[in-house]
Formats: sequence, C-alpha cells, structure tokens
Amino acid sequence: MTELSKTLKAIYACRVLDVATGSGGFIHFLLGELKEYEEIIGIDASERGAVVFAKSFKDRPSIRFVCMDATQMDFPDASFDTVCMANSAHHFPDPVPVLAEMKRVLRPGGTFILFEMYCDNQAETQMTHVLLHHWWAAVDRAEGVIHNETYQRGELVEMVAGLGLSEPQFFDLSELDGDPKNPEIIEELNPVFDRYIQRAEGHPDLQAQGEALRRRVQEIGLHSAASLVVVAKRP
Repeated sequence: MTELSKTLKAIYACRVLDVATGSGGFIHFLLGELKEYEEIIGIDASERGAVVFAKSFKDRPSIRFVCMDATQMDFPDASFDTVCMANSAHHFPDPVPVLAEMKRVLRPGGTFILFEMYCDNQAETQMTHVLLHHWWAAVDRAEGVIHNETYQRGELVEMVAGLGLSEPQFFDLSELDGDPKNPEIIEELNPVFDRYIQRAEGHPDLQAQGEALRRRVQEIGLHSAASLVVVAKRP
C-alpha cells in the first residue's frame, strides 16, 4: 500500500464534496481509497457529464450530481467533512477563488484534497503527455473554451500554502512502468489526434503541432505525467 493510500484510508470522509466533478471520475478513485463516507456530492458548472455520472452511480443513492459554479458555491460555511478537486485547477481562469470556496465549505478539522498533474520535472516520456495536454488545451482555447496549461509543481504548493491549511502532506505520483510505445495506446491516440486536428481547422500552427506530437508519441513514447496530491486539514 502506498503512503497516499494509507493516508486516505485513515480518513472518515463522512460528507464529501467533489469540485469540478465532470462525470465523476475522481469519485471512483475515492471509493476505492476512503475508509468510509456518508454522502458524496459532485458539483460542476457544466451538465455535460451529468448523464454518465448518473449511470455510474445509479446503485449508490448517497452519491449525486449538482450543477453549480465552484467559484460561488450554494453551500453554507463548514458544510462538508471532506472537500476535493482533481485535475481541474487549470480549467479555471483563476483557481484561487475556487480553492478559497473549498476551504470555506470545509468544516474545521475537515480534510482538503487537491490532485493535479504538473508540467515540470518530468521524464521525457511523461513530457509527451504534458505537451499533448497543452496542445489539447490550446485547441480548446482556440474555440473559446477555458483550458489553461498545467501548473508547475511549485505553483501548486504555493496556492495551497496561501489557504492557511494545517498538517499539509504532499505526495508525488509518478508511474514509469509499462511500455511507453505500447502499440495499443498509440492506436487509441490516433483518432484523438485526428479529432483535434480537425477541430483546429483554420489554425495551421496548431494542426502542425498536432502532427509533430503524433510523431513524438511514436518516436519517444508516452507515460502519464507526474501528479501532486495534497492532503491537508482546515484549522
């Protein structure tokens, strides 16, 4: 068992809030890690993932989706025992107000969890993932969608430090096992490249960047980028 798993399995999560939940992917992770919970609410400003969310947790009535702006949550102060957000900080124009709201709705003594990939100190194969993610973000921005490049690890640490939380623990997740040139993964990525290159029509620089990244995947390979997990308490 990893140190992160040991930490999460010791948490009596009780009432949980998952911010920017999408279709609930991080909740699936939490269900395999947390010691116990009473209720989990996933919020997102977009309802695009609501249908998948509902299907995923149809047999768990204590888990539900609510469409809500994470920068102005409709919850009273100290409403939750555990508040978390995964791989979403870079999807906000400024994540700091969101983090502040997460702290506001967390009860004193409650657990704060931030899970976020970062862009520095990566192996070459992990850097392929970072560059891919930044390209996807650039294509989204070309269509008017808010999607920033991922932060450096130090920037994430600084954001959390500004919240004044106590007992912060930092876990770096980095997985370099597995074939970085796995032909099945490369094959799965090809239609993703095609889709984003088509979306980038009218932006030849972005289309050329996509083709260059396709070659990089084939020549250098791909591993998932390293991520930082912060687990802290509200004083």
